[in-house]
Amino acid sequence: MYVKILSAAVTGIDGQIIEVEVDLASGLPQMTIVGLPDNAIREATERVRAAIRNCGFQYPLGRITVNLAPADLRKEGSAFDLAIAIGILACSGQLAHNVFDNCVVLGELSLDGKLKPVTGVLSMVHAARKLGYRRILLPHYNASEARLIDGIEVIPIDQLSCLDRNSEHFINLTNYKPHLDICSGSLVSSQSSFTNDFSDVRGQYHAKRVLMIAAAGMHNILFIGPPGSGKTMLIRRLPTIMSPLESDEALEVMKIYSVAGRWNDQSKISCERPFRAPHHTISYAGMLGGGTIPKPGEVSMAHHGILFLDEMPEFTRQVLEVLRQPLEDRYVLLSRARASLQYPTFFTLAATMNPCPCGYQGDQTDLERCRCTPLMIRRYRAKISGPLLDRIDLHIEVPRVQYKDITGASTDDLHAAYTSDQMRDRVISAQSLQRSRYDGLGVRYNSELTGRMLRLYCALSKEANHLLHQSFEALGFSVRTYDRILKIARTIADLEGLEAIETAHIAEAIQYRTLDRSV
Repeated sequence: MYVKILSAAVTGIDGQIIEVEVDLASGLPQMTIVGLPDNAIREATERVRAAIRNCGFQYPLGRITVNLAPADLRKEGSAFDLAIAIGILACSGQLAHNVFDNCVVLGELSLDGKLKPVTGVLSMVHAARKLGYRRILLPHYNASEARLIDGIEVIPIDQLSCLDRNSEHFINLTNYKPHLDICSGSLVSSQSSFTNDFSDVRGQYHAKRVLMIAAAGMHNILFIGPPGSGKTMLIRRLPTIMSPLESDEALEVMKIYSVAGRWNDQSKISCERPFRAPHHTISYAGMLGGGTIPKPGEVSMAHHGILFLDEMPEFTRQVLEVLRQPLEDRYVLLSRARASLQYPTFFTLAATMNPCPCGYQGDQTDLERCRCTPLMIRRYRAKISGPLLDRIDLHIEVPRVQYKDITGASTDDLHAAYTSDQMRDRVISAQSLQRSRYDGLGVRYNSELTGRMLRLYCALSKEANHLLHQSFEALGFSVRTYDRILKIARTIADLEGLEAIETAHIAEAIQYRTLDRSV
């Protein structure tokens, strides 16, 4: 007898419907799985046999052949266990196979028949809904994740014995124990869990403005300053002023976390942009992604969010250089012998560094004096290559905070103007202008402008163009730096609610290229 059960797999961050074909024929008892399965799928033979027997079903004696179609797509993982078991039980007449029509089945089986969670459920459920399937049967642990996708009925079960052998329904109500789901089913929550605020930071108003510009245009940023100047404290508060994720952005982000098996890291804060801060000992495979069949790395986990590199020169040069292509192309293509997968990498790079190896150049006191030679300073700064530095839009100096800035009442009005709520409101207003301007063009933020669109939406007056021309010649800007200055000036104008880029905007954008001016 032949039965076909629908299941799903993940390719990159996208789901793919897989047909699990099961054929039961007379012959010596054995089970063969074909269709480019990996070792985890081949081992399903023993898991399925034990689960069927331990749940009170009869394991059929005969030759069982399981085909995973399409046969030219390599499959991995244990999400096919439940579909294979249902196919075998349907072939042997212990389950009615027609009730599984138009239903996608996911789940890993333990030896006692209990269902274990699988990764990538969000991507697989999204693919099933797009293809018109109406129901999905899966482990209860994955139910809250699946219910984020509207338009498909989610049927969660805890064990194989929950399936009814005699009825035309899925569930045997005698063994089925319903649970309450934590997730309400809303794709984007309006609540945030921020505990930090820019009002905690006294002084550094120049740095706060730069962070607001970075958040409004999704620009990359680098802070240079001595130890204790507040660089890390400032950047760790950057998520508090960024706009919430749009529904499609949230779906992409949660797909990545689902595929990576890190669903719990993102499910409870789905409205917030990811903030990833890897340690400087991370490998290039951890940064980009790796594995026999590659899984997402930190650059993908930070998609639509922030990748924070604290003390950037302490990262190995190999790790820093692999960031160049993801920063420019907004995706990373990982090619291995068994698979070639593409993951999105549209993130804001936020980094910090000291001005020299000891950290006190240009900020010396009687107790803290810089003893670094010019050669040591050049070697230290050379750890960040020119091409990578070109891809960082904003790099500014963050000086030591003075005592009067911490306690002075004269700055209270300015301090009150730089709270996270007020800064976020300005960021959202600037991004609404960008959204209206680029509607239908496939672009959302100023940092995405390239080529003809950059010239069209960043046109300069004669005076502004003259200032930029003089700076270009005097400071030896590259063409990429020229484009970055135009994008920054466009964002500054948006923060002020202006359509035209003025000379003052160009001048301010140029001063945010500290390392170019110090060459």
